[in-house]
Amino acid sequence: MQNFKFGRELRLLTPGEFNAVFQQPFRAGSPLFTILCSNNNLDHPRLGLIIAKKRAKLAVDRNRIKRCIRENFRLQQHRLPAIDLVVMVKGPISDTENQELSKQLERLWNKICRHYSV
Repeated sequence: MQNFKFGRELRLLTPGEFNAVFQQPFRAGSPLFTILCSNNNLDHPRLGLIIAKKRAKLAVDRNRIKRCIRENFRLQQHRLPAIDLVVMVKGPISDTENQELSKQLERLWNKICRHYSV
């Protein structure tokens, strides 16, 4: 049975872990998100989030976006290869509905899976 938890081991926690992704990333983008990916030496993917106040001014909007990304990642984690992911927000995202956020993330996960399956 698959475990769909989003525990501490599935997160990027330290600045060094984030910097490792920024060195030589594979980049997947959509109108609202940019995802940087880098191989890791683990047997599971890890997620890091960067949501600037410039893109979502209110904390309630930033938190909603983070929840949506985490939930989407939690459900897709078993499809993804063993990589570190950093999700960055771009564009005016505050007024975007959760369904649209999920739809764009699904496309990006598919793009990432295709790239790493080769």
